Amino acid sequence: MVTYRTRVSARLGAMVIAGTVAAAVLAGCAGEADPVERANAQVSAKEKAVADAQTELTAASSAFCGASKDYIEALDRYGDVLNDTAPTVGDVRDAGADLAEPRKDAVDSAEAAVAANQALQQAQQELVDAQIALAEAEAGSTGTPAAPAPAEPSSTPLATTASVERVEQAESELAAAEASVTDDTPLKDAAEQFNSAAVALEVAWLALFADAGCLTDEQAVEAEAAVRAYTSALQQELVAAGYYTGDVDGVYGPLTVQAVEDLQEAAGLPVTGTVDKATAEALQTTLTELGGAAAQESVATTAAIQQTLKLVGFWDGPVDGVWTPELTSAVQAFQTELGVEPTGTVDAATIAAFEQAISGLQEAASAPTPSPSSSDG
Repeated sequence: MVTYRTRVSARLGAMVIAGTVAAAVLAGCAGEADPVERANAQVSAKEKAVADAQTELTAASSAFCGASKDYIEALDRYGDVLNDTAPTVGDVRDAGADLAEPRKDAVDSAEAAVAANQALQQAQQELVDAQIALAEAEAGSTGTPAAPAPAEPSSTPLATTASVERVEQAESELAAAEASVTDDTPLKDAAEQFNSAAVALEVAWLALFADAGCLTDEQAVEAEAAVRAYTSALQQELVAAGYYTGDVDGVYGPLTVQAVEDLQEAAGLPVTGTVDKATAEALQTTLTELGGAAAQESVATTAAIQQTLKLVGFWDGPVDGVWTPELTSAVQAFQTELGVEPTGTVDAATIAAFEQAISGLQEAASAPTPSPSSSDG
């Protein structure tokens, strides 16, 4: 079967061959042609090669975004099978077959995009070399110093090394989870092992998807707001459960990962640092076991924020203790009004600014008003 990567490689090879032949023909036919003319022809040819390589990269990048999106959706569907139905060991073991084709398409398209990016960098370097040769030819024909050499092209990867390595690690962990499931594996253990690995892999691919520029600017902003809102709510619950001691800042950083891992280890779950169904249930069970006050602390805190925003006119939603993207937007609007950074989370700066605003209102309300004089009457 001819893959997309094979087609791209063949096309790139044809481009290189065509460029070589064209250069040979130009050199052979030029004879005693002016060196500057030959150098100009080389620059024109290399400029076209760069344009063609850029077109190939754009197509390859688009194909990668489409294939990786399909793979992410396949991973998400598989998680739904384990979460929304009563899974069987067969469901778990069949996942490899269900994910194999979209995974192959995603990996092939990623390799093709990397190859196209490398071809573009090579074409750009050859153009720089041709421009240098042209400058030298022009200097030789006029007897003047050669123009400054153009800047060397920078090497820009399609995604960060960290994103790629995290995907590779998560793929390996999913394969290990799949291999560990046998006919003797208890159903609960099989579902937990595979679902935790699938969720971790989905999160890794989502990060790579965004890192590779597959989201529009608007989508990136919306995604960041949603992640911050979710992470803030998670951090609040981890604080109440005694696993998180950092700031509730909406950033899924090392402290949050460590808190989730500590929770998973205490609950006897696969330690991934990402929250799947079993981890979420373990967190809620922990909150319930700690007692009513601890179990309601997160909800009460969110409800208090909603009530405060409602009083100052920045929230018209329900006071139900549920943190939503709309609540994040309301907090950001309130922070903008207070003159602090609109992070969408209630941090120390927001509380200090709010207290200062309240103090100012109280001072204004308690200031004595002048009594009317007899002439006013």
